[in-house]
Amino acid sequence: MASDLFGNHTPAYEPLASRLRPQRLEHYIGQEHVIGPGTPLRKSLDAGQLHSVIFWGPPGVGKTTLARLIAQYVDAAFLALSAVMSGVKEIREAVQRAQQYRATGRKTVLFIDEVHRFNKSQQDAFLPYVEDGTFIFVGATTENPSFELNNALLSRAQVYVLKSLSAEQLQQILQQGIAQLDPAPRASAEALQMIADVADGDARRALNMLEFALQLSGEDELSVAVVKELLGNQARRFDKGGEAFYDQISALHKSVRGSDPDAALYWFARMLDGGCDPLYIARRVVRMASEDIGNADPRALTLCVNAWDVQERLGSPEGELAIAQAVTYLACAPKSNSVYKAFNKVRAMIASQPSYEVPLHLRNAPTKLMKQLDYGAEYRYAHDEPDAFAAGENYFPPELKDTQLYEPVNRGLESKIRQKLEHLQQLNQQSTQQRYPLSDAGEGE
Repeated sequence: MASDLFGNHTPAYEPLASRLRPQRLEHYIGQEHVIGPGTPLRKSLDAGQLHSVIFWGPPGVGKTTLARLIAQYVDAAFLALSAVMSGVKEIREAVQRAQQYRATGRKTVLFIDEVHRFNKSQQDAFLPYVEDGTFIFVGATTENPSFELNNALLSRAQVYVLKSLSAEQLQQILQQGIAQLDPAPRASAEALQMIADVADGDARRALNMLEFALQLSGEDELSVAVVKELLGNQARRFDKGGEAFYDQISALHKSVRGSDPDAALYWFARMLDGGCDPLYIARRVVRMASEDIGNADPRALTLCVNAWDVQERLGSPEGELAIAQAVTYLACAPKSNSVYKAFNKVRAMIASQPSYEVPLHLRNAPTKLMKQLDYGAEYRYAHDEPDAFAAGENYFPPELKDTQLYEPVNRGLESKIRQKLEHLQQLNQQSTQQRYPLSDAGEGE
């Protein structure tokens, strides 16, 4: 027999987060939008008609606990598998047990934790038993089900999105947990608030920190000083390959695009705080310079490449400061996605059209034979023309002679580029030396 930190005898050590799971649905804190009164899921449970579901949300928000509670609520047997630890053998055993329960007239909830870890074939194995009602399938995942789960499985289960818990909800969970312990330890409200703030929406993390803090405080009241000693320099939750990662990258990019340097700096710092590689951010910032600023301020791209170089050469903190400078510059710079749009447009155009020949006047003619075949014939050397511009010339294949891809916006340097291109277009239309006949649209302008 082992003793826990409160002197209670237990068969084996069980983390505080596990021991303090709520035993009744009314004691469950958070996710009111999913399980609160009047929600579709709660109405189904009240009617005793639980359907297959997928709970999608970050770690520690109550996915497993909710699965257990809804099984209890509808008086169903609860079977749990972890996709990390289980294989075909465990799946078969779970199916057999569910079939046994079914033979006695009892429903079964089969809970699969981290269901996204199962490959597509393993996910397919559940489908016949979901279809025939052998069990009610409940999956939990931290990854976007749209990318990680089979469409066939998704079509048979309702996806519910669980949210990170607020600091107030976490403090409520901590207080509720302490009240269940015997004897109830003493803890200051400020200490619990600090744990709730640092836990970053994760109840499991909050309860684990509470357990360690109570060990440190011993018989004394849990104080802010003890919590500070425990925390040290703990990083916030940041899944480097998951949904939170891409959400924060998206928030940074959209803040830059929206010309908000304060929000851009916030998301940049959040990513660093979570452990993101600054070089990854630097690479994405370079893309932002081309995609969202472009020729409205060409200096932006140079500044971003320089910031990347500083990070590679000097590392932190100098490199991070240089990236911060680049991020704020991008946010404040005039915006244009004209280059980005033009590039996407030409790629789509090339993919959907024939491979037109290079016109003879644009071909290179390094040999006598090529010259005899009129390679390069009638090419007009722009530097020999007035203002170094061959008015009326065309550099497209004749089939694409009226194509326009790049349309500069009237902001930043692109406003001047726009004026120049409009002037050159006018010269082209007025020229008597037309490479190809003017189209009707060109003649009317």
